[in-house]
Amino acid sequence: MPPERERGAALLTVLLLVAVIAVMAAAGLEKLRLATRLGGNAVALDQARAYAQAAETLATMRITALLRQDSRRVTLAGGWSNRAITLPLPDGTAVARVSDGGNCFNLNSLVTRSPDGGYAAYIPAIDQFARLMRLIGVSNGDSIAAAAADWIDSDDTPLPGGAEDAAYLSGQPAYRTAGTLMADPGELRAVAGVTAESYAALRPWICALPRAERAAINVNTLTPEQAPLLAMLLPEGNNVAGARAILLRRPPGGYAKRDDIWRMTGFSGGSSDQVDITSRWFALRVEVNVRGTTMRERGLIDASALPARLVSRQWGEL
Repeated sequence: MPPERERGAALLTVLLLVAVIAVMAAAGLEKLRLATRLGGNAVALDQARAYAQAAETLATMRITALLRQDSRRVTLAGGWSNRAITLPLPDGTAVARVSDGGNCFNLNSLVTRSPDGGYAAYIPAIDQFARLMRLIGVSNGDSIAAAAADWIDSDDTPLPGGAEDAAYLSGQPAYRTAGTLMADPGELRAVAGVTAESYAALRPWICALPRAERAAINVNTLTPEQAPLLAMLLPEGNNVAGARAILLRRPPGGYAKRDDIWRMTGFSGGSSDQVDITSRWFALRVEVNVRGTTMRERGLIDASALPARLVSRQWGEL
């Protein structure tokens, strides 16, 4: 018979083995639970993406049908703007909404294409962006406009009040300007002089269309609340109230010709190739809810040629 001390050591060894096995089993079960949850989430996300793509197709079909009715004039008739396009799902919901995506200041219009294939700052658009900021009450607008153009252009020479690489390399963390078109308006937050407050004020008025050209504002789809976008196109001395008056005097069926905008309102000094009565770009928003998983998407539809097609998408913020 083994001594008492040896029997105690054997029991302690067994207890330690049981404890180790229990810990290993618990860890294994936790990893299995986590792997199962991750696998389920991955399946739900893949399914949500597929539903979002189906909603994209419905939205582009809706825009194509709208423009095939009359591509020369796009109005708010029919209530299509921001109307929910619902995709019935067996285990969730998918909703798409489209709106005029050209009624904004295109940040990429701050530059033009250079003969060498790069981008050069475009002063008229810089002045226009600064004017928009004055109209909506954003301070330091001249510097922000110049720095935003410097962010996109290809050279390393700052504009007056602007900022090139040297202004960013001294920061923490250090970074450089993009030197190319913005892919998303959110890039403006990295530009010198842009604060959280100024970006929040600017966000409803800006976009990043994939062209280095000024967006045409469709007066037939512009709402009175968006009057600053029209006011920025008018000569200095005209204000938001005057632009809002143009929108409030709009005929129920919209303006039939661009010249009618000025003739029918009696507004003096109004002429711009940026004012239009039709639309090329449409903004898309999609929200999908599947099995407790929510996915949001923003996209851009190009309707310059029919059928309309989705040219960009981003997941996340609506």
